[in-house]
Amino acid sequence: MKISELPARPLAALRKGGVIPAHPLALDAARRLDERRQRALSRYYLDAGAAGLAVGVHTTQFEIRDHGLLEPVLTLAAQEAAAHPGEPFLVAGAIGRTGQAVREAELARVKGYHAVLLGLAGLDDLDEDALVAHCRAVADVMPIIGFYLQTAVGGPVLPYSFWRRFARIENVVAIKIAPFHRYRTLDVARAVVDAGAEERITLYTGNDDHIVADLMTRFTFMRDGKPVSVRIKGGLLGHWAVWTKRAVELLADIHERPDARTTAEWLELDARTTEANGVLFDVANGFAGCIAAIHEVLRRQGLLEGIWCLNPDETMGPGQAEELDRIYRDYPELNDDAFVRANLGRWLK
Repeated sequence: MKISELPARPLAALRKGGVIPAHPLALDAARRLDERRQRALSRYYLDAGAAGLAVGVHTTQFEIRDHGLLEPVLTLAAQEAAAHPGEPFLVAGAIGRTGQAVREAELARVKGYHAVLLGLAGLDDLDEDALVAHCRAVADVMPIIGFYLQTAVGGPVLPYSFWRRFARIENVVAIKIAPFHRYRTLDVARAVVDAGAEERITLYTGNDDHIVADLMTRFTFMRDGKPVSVRIKGGLLGHWAVWTKRAVELLADIHERPDARTTAEWLELDARTTEANGVLFDVANGFAGCIAAIHEVLRRQGLLEGIWCLNPDETMGPGQAEELDRIYRDYPELNDDAFVRANLGRWLK
């Protein structure tokens, strides 16, 4: 499947730039898939106005592959998306060696997904030529989204030269920039411009530590003696797996009402959002509790029954719950609890 074969409405939503939550995994107390709550999460995101869903990614827990859960969670999200009038853009995670990544892309294509988010963690032994060949093999199956994953959770350092070659792969539809690193973020943006791919590749932030500033920044580089500018249009974020309604409103303001705040006010909001993310992602404990804390917010809202992860040792870090209380107290405008309360019963049916 090529980019030109994608349905018009989902592709337009991706191109405009939207909120694409990284979909969590709903488990019961026995750490088995809770299908009812898994569906409820998808319904929440779509009713909140998300432009798409990203499933089988880091926030869904990479271990789903070891538990036979990749196909079920892809299926549930695809079914909920098909029932929703918005025609969301569906992203499936694909990881591993070339054979595994190609098989996962083939599964995603069969399930009705529009692109795969291609993770390159664990491929540190491959040189740049081999990495590019790996990406091309997956892109031969369906459109791909590049993924610059931060090193703190296993992502490799990928130089500008790699991203310039990656951007020249014709079936790359977007890149999620998530190194949590300003210099590396600039490498990706410049590489896309230098490859002449800025019309084909839509940039999304995955920098949960710098969300608002990423979305507000115009990146301008010289090409053939002329300035060429690109913007990060949306976010494919674990942070946006919670308080999604607020994220949709934020992005709408950035796209349609950038003058609604002064520059100083936007930067202040960026700082507040980053502080909240530091708590959600458990920066104090080396990101150990980043998935469990997302679950905790969803549990407090009633969307999840508990914070269980597939790995019994994966839970919130010391002091993280208290810090989450503080964020709720100090920045109540960031949460969408009222929206969830008003719709929770319907989503759980």
